[in-house]
Amino acid sequence: MSSRAMHGAVLLAALLGPGAYLYARGSRFELPGIDRGYSPAQPIAFSHRLHCGDVEMKCLYCHSAADDGRHAGLPSASTCMNCHRLVHERDQPPEVPGATPRVAPELAKLYDAVGYDATTHTYVAGAETHPIEWIKVHDLPDFVAFDHSRHVRASVACQTCHGPIETMDRVEQVNTLTMGWCLDCHRAVGAGRVPELAGRTPSTDCSACHY
Repeated sequence: MSSRAMHGAVLLAALLGPGAYLYARGSRFELPGIDRGYSPAQPIAFSHRLHCGDVEMKCLYCHSAADDGRHAGLPSASTCMNCHRLVHERDQPPEVPGATPRVAPELAKLYDAVGYDATTHTYVAGAETHPIEWIKVHDLPDFVAFDHSRHVRASVACQTCHGPIETMDRVEQVNTLTMGWCLDCHRAVGAGRVPELAGRTPSTDCSACHY
């Protein structure tokens, strides 16, 4: 191959490579994160509707890093077990002494992961445990430095970005999470068009998210 042809091939690859990477689902070009409606099945069918809606658990109980760190974090299995050592199945009647507790199928997966025996209320010595491999739903590109703590401390509701999470049995990405979408929100807040965030002046400088 001649030098000119080689240079042409390199240039073509440079131009087409990113396009091939960004092309998604055969119909349009997309950047990472533009995935509204993405709702993967998780290894355990955890219901935010039940926990956040019906039981009214606070988001920070499970996502405890959201108010002081960049990432909200996922709860460890031990956090789940704080309640589920004793809560085996929703709305079951009081247990009869000595009776085997009814364990919901999804909870059985949690108990298997941590080596817990619901009949004896004990962790099985020497049981083989394994991590729960949750699938990330809201996945921003690596070049975006989104900080949860800035937003939580500014009293931005989780639903602003994540949608009505308290109604979801399976988490779904509701918003595009694009730069334009974020900037529209920042500009609206800065212009005083979001009453609940009056007085806030969020940055629209590139370095706020790209550093």
